[in-house]
Amino acid sequence: MAKKGNRVQVILECTEQKTSGVPGMSRYITTKNKKNTPERLERKKYNPYLRKVTVHREIK
Repeated sequence: MAKKGNRVQVILECTEQKTSGVPGMSRYITTKNKKNTPERLERKKYNPYLRKVTVHREIK
């Protein structure tokens, strides 16, 4: 049986790594409530390729 609700899985991708030229891509999977937060999610997460905390933004 399918779950009812507004929670969906989203992928967070690092924004700084694209411009830095370092190979690889830091991505995290999390959930959000579409009804409460319709805009794109933005979180500070650790990037193992750059070895620092960077801003990760939701991708579609």
